[in-house]
Amino acid sequence: MDNLFASLETHSFEPLAVRMRPTSLDHFYGQEKVVGKGSFLRAMIEKDTIPSLLLYGPSGTGKTTLARIIAEMTHSRFVSLNATNTGTGELRNVIEEARKHVRAFQQRTILFLDEIHRFNKSQQDVLLPCVEDGTIILIGATTENPFFEVNRPLLSRLRLLTLQALSPKAVANILKRALTDADIGLGHRKLKAEEDLLEEIGIFVNGDARMALNILEQAAAMIEDGGTINGTVLEQVIGRRIYSYDKKGDNHYDTISAFIKSMRGSDPQATSYYLAKMIEAGEDPNFIARRIVICAAEDVGLADPNALVVANAAAQASHLVGFPEARIILSEAALYVALAPKSNSAYLAIDSAIAAVRHQVNGEVPLHLRDTHYSGASKLGHGTEYKYAHNYPNGYVKQQYLPNELVGTVYYKGIRRGKEKEILSNWCERTGEKI
Repeated sequence: MDNLFASLETHSFEPLAVRMRPTSLDHFYGQEKVVGKGSFLRAMIEKDTIPSLLLYGPSGTGKTTLARIIAEMTHSRFVSLNATNTGTGELRNVIEEARKHVRAFQQRTILFLDEIHRFNKSQQDVLLPCVEDGTIILIGATTENPFFEVNRPLLSRLRLLTLQALSPKAVANILKRALTDADIGLGHRKLKAEEDLLEEIGIFVNGDARMALNILEQAAAMIEDGGTINGTVLEQVIGRRIYSYDKKGDNHYDTISAFIKSMRGSDPQATSYYLAKMIEAGEDPNFIARRIVICAAEDVGLADPNALVVANAAAQASHLVGFPEARIILSEAALYVALAPKSNSAYLAIDSAIAAVRHQVNGEVPLHLRDTHYSGASKLGHGTEYKYAHNYPNGYVKQQYLPNELVGTVYYKGIRRGKEKEILSNWCERTGEKI
């Protein structure tokens, strides 16, 4: 009991997110690809041969924590700096101290440099010699694409490791540990919370463990010992409701299905509602964008070919800027698709043709369409009777393109709506053909 009070007194002024920072890989949840058994990094740690690293990933994924664990497990001296408030002079002092420790104590220094992308070229260049000769083991951390933000010479000397946003399950495991650990967590308070609710917090924070622990700490402060953290308490803390939206369950699939069908059905109000529901539930913007792109091709198609251009541009832009601004980009694309005239002719045409290729006799390519870019092709009759369309009025000449066995088969059946109506009319006028 005395140890419990001593521990609580030691940590009483530290936020829960700081107290719960893992000190070993056993509690480093959600990054199994990076530190799991058999991974490159784990092997290097166990062999005590850590190279200089660059940790790339979103906030709250454990970049700082991982650097501290590495330093602890390799018995290295640990120095932590932030590039936003570190000048070249301070950096040179750290490097000189590292040299002294190598000479005097045969101890390596791990320099953890957070937000390394904030350093300019000259500052990054200061690091090159000491990383090259092993004076320091540099562990840089960045939330920005390192291929754009870190100098190529420095990047070439670092092993790049990508940390992913934590899954809701991984965040729930972190929160459960915080609720049950009586030494540094909230275990002494005997609080309860449903696992589903903890995963919903993981969805809400979009994989940011630090934010999740802050929410848990604030929720815990609002209830008595032995109490239950529920949706009502969390709504008071967050200022809004946390939605029940399991990304692997029925709610997820039902919502995305309703979103797609609302766009297909040309209902802008329902489209906006289901988009908002997914955004508020923490859905991945890339997932939403992909569905808009598919709908633009499948359901709008040739009725407005520009819908695919808008949807694809939105997918790239939302990936670039992320939430919260991505909500505007996704809304523009989704509403464009919802309001556009509809045609599934392209979708039906390709599926009809694929079915024919799979299940029907496939004829030979007609001789006049075959490749002529090799010696002797003309002797085989390849391309000798081909008619070059641009040599004829309107850039069109009637000739056979399908194999003999398939002449007369129709895969594309035009739908006279929107832009496709104009496209079809122009085609019929130019060729004299009808669909």
